[in-house]
Amino acid sequence: MASYYYLISSLPTLNADGEMPLTYEEFLQNCQGNVSEDTFKRLESLSLSSSEGPLLKEWAATYGMLMKELNSQRSMALGKPYPAGFDKDGMNAQVVSAVLAAKNPLESEQILLAYEFELLDQLVGLHMFDDYVLFGYAVKLKLLERKSCFEKEKGKEEFKTLFDEVQKRVYSL
Repeated sequence: MASYYYLISSLPTLNADGEMPLTYEEFLQNCQGNVSEDTFKRLESLSLSSSEGPLLKEWAATYGMLMKELNSQRSMALGKPYPAGFDKDGMNAQVVSAVLAAKNPLESEQILLAYEFELLDQLVGLHMFDDYVLFGYAVKLKLLERKSCFEKEKGKEEFKTLFDEVQKRVYSL
């Protein structure tokens, strides 16, 4: 536990609208020797769908509800029924509505990422210098890792190509 004080306080701050200040591999290198072997193995195999470990069970449930809401509203927008029933959360519904109303896919992802960071902060709560904080940080880093895969210019080009194709089809009718 004493090693957590230095480890956690030495980690750079993560922001939903910022860049990755360190890679996940660098994060693991910082953790090695400062956490138990079991904790390190869990961090090594961590994914956004992990549910075993401190904070992860709660995160999996919270993230799952958010994804169900997203899939439900997408299905409704397409005029299709959503087969899975779930307990709706008003805040999730409101955020997902904003995500689906965004001007472009990148803006949608940014809204979703900011909300996911808020959810993680709520789950971590008042924990300090323990596994909850460490795993919350690791999940945030995984979310930023996913965000770093988005290439704005490549996305614009792909969108323009798809939009041009749709326009050609419409004009050919």
